[in-house]
Amino acid sequence: MVTLSRPGVLRPLHPVHAILLAFPLPLFAGALISDFAYWATFHIQWANFSSWLIAGGLVGGGFAMLWALINLFRRGPAHKGRMIVYFVVLLVMWGLGFVNALVHAKDAWATMPEGLYLSAITTLLAVVAAWIGYSGFHAGEVR
Repeated sequence: MVTLSRPGVLRPLHPVHAILLAFPLPLFAGALISDFAYWATFHIQWANFSSWLIAGGLVGGGFAMLWALINLFRRGPAHKGRMIVYFVVLLVMWGLGFVNALVHAKDAWATMPEGLYLSAITTLLAVVAAWIGYSGFHAGEVR
């Protein structure tokens, strides 16, 4: 029997987890685009679109975060660093997204510029979370 000395193979996400992770990025990016549209036109409907898109991103991101938390406790202690970073990024993304939802719950005029900044940050965090999640996790040593 030959033991390979590699740090470990990369495991892809579970298909359901991958589907759940696919929600926050386009929804938070859509909210950012809607916030830019509101900033440029001051039509209140753009702020309403942002509110609904943020709510959808929070639902999908919340389930992806829950799945990542369960996976964090199911795995052994080896190679947990990347999984912890992934969970923390999802947690911060969800927390700032929730604050963004509260900001967007105010009067449409009062959402600017905080709503725009929070939408940009949550979109950036959704990109980072998707990058980490879709690039795979180490499964352990190969024997």
